[in-house]
Amino acid sequence: MIIDCHTHVWPDAVAKRALAGSVRDLPRRGDGTVAGLTASMDKAGVDRAICLGIGNTPPQVDKANRFAAGLDPGRFTGFGSVHPGLSVEDNIAGLRAHGLRGVKIHPMFQQLELDDPRLGAVLDALQGEFAVIVHVGAAGEDPGNRCTPEMLARIVREFPRLDLIACHFGGYRMFERALDVVCGLPVYLDTSWPPGLASLAPGRVRDLVRRHGTDRVVFASDWPMADQGAEIEAIRALGLTEDEIDAVLGGNAARLLGLDKQ
Repeated sequence: MIIDCHTHVWPDAVAKRALAGSVRDLPRRGDGTVAGLTASMDKAGVDRAICLGIGNTPPQVDKANRFAAGLDPGRFTGFGSVHPGLSVEDNIAGLRAHGLRGVKIHPMFQQLELDDPRLGAVLDALQGEFAVIVHVGAAGEDPGNRCTPEMLARIVREFPRLDLIACHFGGYRMFERALDVVCGLPVYLDTSWPPGLASLAPGRVRDLVRRHGTDRVVFASDWPMADQGAEIEAIRALGLTEDEIDAVLGGNAARLLGLDKQ
């Protein structure tokens, strides 16, 4: 099974507008619709995708959660949203009401700091029940000061029971910094690096994956900001063993999501 742990889709009526408002300096590899993602998955041989909903403001959180919960469970796992502008109780109740098993936090779009004490209270409540995938590093013209590898490291230490996935190896456009700060911590790292993982030196990526632990790295494309098929090939070209490749491409995510027990 191949599981893409980092994709973005929107309702058809708003996908074009939402995609236009995302990071402007990256090429688009799809239209941001569910049908577009399904076609990409079929072409690339991806069995399941985690689709990440983001409520940029508190009023948008329930809309994002409702859409994520309505995705076809046969192909998709919807992750919803939380926002520190809502109470801890409202955030958790919304996720439970929609039957969601995880959330995406994106400090850039949500205009928050990763070390915001209000967010810390929400993360504390998510421990032991929900997985959390968080953007770390830069984005577009934003240098990434809202969500640094150092901030991530503090979260990992402060919330040890949190099932945490750090996007972009723990620091987009901060690879060497993430290697020093995040590598080896008890956190999952996703492999997304738009516009393509192949832009990084394969040997450095292979060293990071093995240093961190091949049981705690998950395949991620960031579709539609990257081509799923090309990202799979980049993983296969890293020089890992077949067992390591299988773990990264799907085995680790299946275990994290409990799909290995189904």
